[in-house]
Amino acid sequence: MGRVRGKNWMQEHVADAYVKRARNEGMRSRSAYKLEQITERDRLLRPGMTVVDLGAAPGGWSQIAARRVGPSGRVVALDVLDMESLPGVTFVSGDFREKAAVEALERALDGRPVDLVISDMAPNLSGIASVDQARLFELAELALDFALKHLKPQGNFLVKLFHGSGFDDFARRMRRHFREVLARKPEASRSRSSEVYLLGRGRKP
Repeated sequence: MGRVRGKNWMQEHVADAYVKRARNEGMRSRSAYKLEQITERDRLLRPGMTVVDLGAAPGGWSQIAARRVGPSGRVVALDVLDMESLPGVTFVSGDFREKAAVEALERALDGRPVDLVISDMAPNLSGIASVDQARLFELAELALDFALKHLKPQGNFLVKLFHGSGFDDFARRMRRHFREVLARKPEASRSRSSEVYLLGRGRKP
């Protein structure tokens, strides 16, 4: 999903330490380090897990997930944008807001219960804060609905949100379905960004 990006953003991006690190270490994106840091703190990924990565392109989160779950695990990734293949990752192309894409994702899972759903989805930004916030929460709600349907008991859910209207309501909904709900702002997340990740731990039966 896209962004509104200008000259200042490009200058910051080129100088960014995580962008340079991603390039040197062969990672698809700087956002890979966000998931890595959350995983280190909360022990989200283990060998043998089944993981669904929503909004996966260009593949940074899928890279981290595939490395952590290993050959005995499985990562199924989805995005409306194309993504080059990755070892250990099954990619599904489609718009998560559309029924056909969700059904294709479910076919890729082939009935396998999911240990972890991760969502770094974000809408194409209009620059109008209220509109962009509403679009992001629409994606987050769809991701949560999917997680509640497919997570095994005690499974976990990680989703990107922006602070603002609707955040507290969404957090309350998550608390109804997970044993613990935690806010995470990894070091790799730019300090000026309002993004925050909510982690639901322990899907309630």
